[in-house]
Amino acid sequence: MATYIPPVKDQQFILHEVLRISDSDIPGYADLDSEFTGAVLDEAGKIAAIVLQPLNKVGDEQGCVLENGVVRTPEGFKDAWRQMAEGGWMGLDASPEFGGQGMPHLLNTATGELFSTANMAFQMYVGLSHGAASALAVHGSEEQKQTYLPKIYSGEWSGTMNLTEPHCGTDLALIRTRAEPQDDGSYRITGQKIWISGGENDLVDNIVHLVLAKIPGGPEGIKGISLFVVPKFLAKADGTLGERNSLSCGGLEEKMGIHGNATCVMNYDGATGWLVGDMHKGMRAMFTMMNEARLSVALQGYTQGEVAYQNALGFARDRLQGRDVTGVQEPQKPADPIIVHPDVRRGLMDQKSLVEGGRALVFWGAELIDRSQRLNDEKAEAMISLLIPVMKGFLTDKGFETCVLAQQTLGGSGFTKEWGIEQFVRDARIAMIYEGTNGIQSLDLVGRKLPMNGGQTMMAFFDLVKTFIKENESNGELKAGFLEPLKAASKDLQAAAMYFMQEGLKNPLNALAGSYDFMHLFGHAAVGFMWARMAKAAMDALEAGSSDTDFYKTKIATGRYYMARQLPATGMHLARITSGAEPVMALDAANF
Repeated sequence: MATYIPPVKDQQFILHEVLRISDSDIPGYADLDSEFTGAVLDEAGKIAAIVLQPLNKVGDEQGCVLENGVVRTPEGFKDAWRQMAEGGWMGLDASPEFGGQGMPHLLNTATGELFSTANMAFQMYVGLSHGAASALAVHGSEEQKQTYLPKIYSGEWSGTMNLTEPHCGTDLALIRTRAEPQDDGSYRITGQKIWISGGENDLVDNIVHLVLAKIPGGPEGIKGISLFVVPKFLAKADGTLGERNSLSCGGLEEKMGIHGNATCVMNYDGATGWLVGDMHKGMRAMFTMMNEARLSVALQGYTQGEVAYQNALGFARDRLQGRDVTGVQEPQKPADPIIVHPDVRRGLMDQKSLVEGGRALVFWGAELIDRSQRLNDEKAEAMISLLIPVMKGFLTDKGFETCVLAQQTLGGSGFTKEWGIEQFVRDARIAMIYEGTNGIQSLDLVGRKLPMNGGQTMMAFFDLVKTFIKENESNGELKAGFLEPLKAASKDLQAAAMYFMQEGLKNPLNALAGSYDFMHLFGHAAVGFMWARMAKAAMDALEAGSSDTDFYKTKIATGRYYMARQLPATGMHLARITSGAEPVMALDAANF
């Protein structure tokens, strides 16, 4: 059976030695000293390892069951939800006005990592509720906020987002769900939504659905979409539950993974709902939570890689097979552990360097969200908007790849249920699809994010890298192992961006055909940038005389591996990009 040890020390390293959050000018960060964050993360780690992780296999094997219109979640999930609610984890970064604790989003991201790594399917119930609450907090009326937010943050109620319909996924302009206005100011919502995570469950007393629908007579396409709050039970004036709304779960999807999370077909049969925000501005409300939601999915990518890596490492240390070609390592045993073999080491280093680099990148992303929200920093908002499709697409692709590498480390054992790795592979796969498939992420990156602000935000990223390199060129060790590879990757990224600007204008297919490679090129460069920052922090700690030399030397060696063995992939991606659209579009559709 799989195991999990929360990597709190690695998290603390990023928070306090790489990002140096205690010195930040972001409101609330000054309170985040290492003792405080350590206490919070330790407590979250206990819940993750003791409560959630043992339920991961239970959820996978039992799944969810629809009985008489009610979804029964796996054994233990309801009690785990109760413990999470009592601990205040549902509203960690929510406004105290509505029962939250007011912590920065970065701390919520760090604790969310621990919960997601331990049990991705369970954490999805928490994450979707948080996303729905975030949309209401920004766009809801004061009455809506007072009615729903305290209940969601307390864990008494949960929340969902209802976007997709059977005939349309990403192209929301095609939705058919209708919202008929009523004399009392409410709307009658009619339509069907699919793939609604947590759409029905037995964890809470009420479920608050946010539903995209069209009001008759509105503009065509996405300009005519509005957002509505449609609770399972209508709330009375005193906050207690009233009558059941006209909505129901019409079925559960049988999925490849995340069996512990209920993925529902939701039917709305004239259900009562209320407009959230402005009429016909539903997409604006939805996109309020999109950066947060997609960052959470990027996190899911590396978290499944983290737990898979931990179990692959344990196996590699124990499994005896063959002898070290340089000499017997454990003569008292019939064979050496497989971790002595270079190819096994290669797989483990790929896993380790991706997971740790991905964590740093996501934490930086969460810091940018805090900066944009707490300081109204438009440049930070632009930077995270640029990076979000990179983080979501690259880290979920690589997170799945990391799980497969871990599975390969176990050989035949990795293909069996007994060891647990195959579940991580299946669970991780969905992250490449939902919240916008990774192909859509790459198109968003190249088509919308790269040219936004006249390309100024992309240039701002290059400036961050150039400034870091210039400020640290006197460090010979950092320059040779990190700054030179980072400079080469940055040049490849600049060359790719320039190609799109020149050739994309001549033929947009040239840009679209290279968009996926650009997302991965950018992902490698961004993770490489974070590894250079981590290496600098580790070197500074060693120079300052830290006694924890093994930890910091391991960081440097892991980063050096990424720079030497992974970062050169930017050259490959650039070559693919500059080959243009012709190789991709050469065949007629009939000839495939």
